[in-house]
Amino acid sequence: MSEKDPYILDRPTGRRLRARDALLCVGVACLLLLIVEGSSIRNTGEEMSPGWERTTVLAVGTPAGWLADQLPIDEAVDDVTARLSPDDDLDGPGGFTEVSTDASPAATGGGGAPGAITPDFFDAAALGQKRKKLPALRTLLVTGDSLSQPLDAELARRLADAGGVRTERDAHLGTAISATELLDWGKVSVRQTSRVRPDAVVMFIGANDAFPLKAADGSQVNCCSAQWAALYATRVRRMMDAYRRNGAARVYWLLLPYARSAARRPIIKTVNAAIAVAAQPLRSQVRLLDMSAIFTPGGRYRAAMEVDGRQTIVRDPDGLHLSEEGAALAADLVEARLRADFDKLGG
Repeated sequence: MSEKDPYILDRPTGRRLRARDALLCVGVACLLLLIVEGSSIRNTGEEMSPGWERTTVLAVGTPAGWLADQLPIDEAVDDVTARLSPDDDLDGPGGFTEVSTDASPAATGGGGAPGAITPDFFDAAALGQKRKKLPALRTLLVTGDSLSQPLDAELARRLADAGGVRTERDAHLGTAISATELLDWGKVSVRQTSRVRPDAVVMFIGANDAFPLKAADGSQVNCCSAQWAALYATRVRRMMDAYRRNGAARVYWLLLPYARSAARRPIIKTVNAAIAVAAQPLRSQVRLLDMSAIFTPGGRYRAAMEVDGRQTIVRDPDGLHLSEEGAALAADLVEARLRADFDKLGG
């Protein structure tokens, strides 16, 4: 306090700042902020939805971003602040540059480290793009177990009338992908592809599946665990890979509709799940056609359904196979997908 007046505080002896000085400091701070964060402001504006807010942000961000691009200040700030990152030392293994480049579609089916994701994983339609059509369907292979009948006859008749498509019908009754004693579908798929050289393959199988499968260590795996599904999916993927003929053919694999027997429900559910997983790296050439959505929506079995305004029997009395009318409905879906994938049928 002052000796002259104990109630008067001493005034500071330093330089007094005026309002103009304060505004100058604020202006310098804003200028530095624009230089350092100009590119961020511009990028934020470009990502905003159209409107006056975006226009306002870009009015500031565009020149500020240009100025920041001309000066090395923002890079210097990034280098300095990078030292403050709490990240641990990342010099060890596991970097993205070390990801496997194995592009084999069957590489990810046997467990272990996943293979590389390739363009074959993606159906163009799922990406909102137009599918690249194949020029003409001349030869069709319809195969599988007893489920593929009478679908094969229905498709053969339709496509012959449509444009002279040759349909090879090759059903193997009583067989299963999960059993090789009677017939090995891995070998059959390779043989069929080599002999027929189809432009398209329709596969409908699974009426007899659920046999135990052998794991890599020789142990027996019973249906319907995740391990069984993985082993089954690996076999299915190998078949799909053979049928697609390195991209020269399209594969139409029919998922199973539920059967009347409740005991078969977990089997069908597991088989369909395994087929879906098997097709993932081949979706650009493999189409999954869901028969359950048509014949057993919501998992509810029905022997008859409304077709063209009248109740129609669509399942055989055994509660598993499709009737002739049911096969005709399945053929409708197959034919529609064929027309979507090929410029013309026959010719």
